[in-house]
Amino acid sequence: MLKMMEELILRKQKEIVSAMEKIDGKKFRVDKWERPNNGGYGITTVIENGNVIEKGGCNISVIQGAIPPAGVQKMRVDHSSLRSVDPEGHVPFRVCGLSMIMHPKNPMAPTVHLNYRYFETQNQDGTPQAWWFGGGADLTPHYLFEEDAVLFHEQLKKACDNHDAEFYPRFKKWCDKYFWNKHRNEARGIGGIFFDDLADRDPKELYSLAEDAFNAFLNSYPKILERRKDMPFTEAQKEWQLIRRGRYVEFNLVHDRGTAFGLHTPGSRIESILVSLPMHAQWVYDHHPEPNSEEERLVKVLEAPREWL
Repeated sequence: MLKMMEELILRKQKEIVSAMEKIDGKKFRVDKWERPNNGGYGITTVIENGNVIEKGGCNISVIQGAIPPAGVQKMRVDHSSLRSVDPEGHVPFRVCGLSMIMHPKNPMAPTVHLNYRYFETQNQDGTPQAWWFGGGADLTPHYLFEEDAVLFHEQLKKACDNHDAEFYPRFKKWCDKYFWNKHRNEARGIGGIFFDDLADRDPKELYSLAEDAFNAFLNSYPKILERRKDMPFTEAQKEWQLIRRGRYVEFNLVHDRGTAFGLHTPGSRIESILVSLPMHAQWVYDHHPEPNSEEERLVKVLEAPREWL
């Protein structure tokens, strides 16, 4: 399964970068790297100051290491089969995944995030001990276009329904709960799907779910970006985009489990982890949108997540 997932993320990285380059017209920078002591490798692809995308990253990593005792205790909440394999209490692991973020220039175009990964712990002889899939995708508009929200959710529901009719409603609620800025009491965006520690059926079925979910992005976001990238906007609308990006940064640095895991993993590559942050963001003291404005309309949706289908 590790090999299958590695081949999938390599393929999907090329497809996503190709789709974004076709729209933007500028090439992504490709940065290949290796972790020391046979700790794995990654390919970071980044675009900055593009024609359409202000900042974007589509990164894969295939890494291995050892979970420290504190991490093992935390993970046992969801994985009772986890057990230490050395006197110090460490558990060997391997993980491979793709993480992507796109921050467009035009405030009418939404930011998008996607992440799908496979995580496996090993016994001392290298055989699998525990495994699970995790990930999701969500859309973060600065101005609300309902047809974009519907298309994004339609494609994710189609991907989920290929495997289990209960997946989309379950993962949609999970997404709304996870991407919640607790200190702001509002959602990061208009949601999508999210799941973690998924290991309740044949791994090949969950691998297929991840593949379909990648395709859901390719069948929705490029169309949305084409719709919005050339729309006119004002300086005030650009400022609103920067304020909303500030909220995005807050979530990623305060609440996101993936960012926290990366920052606390020994030997992690900080530049690749923080590529999710936009080039520009803004914090305005005690800012509130004008009553009955498009900005307020968005905030009301963020404060009470909706069903889009």
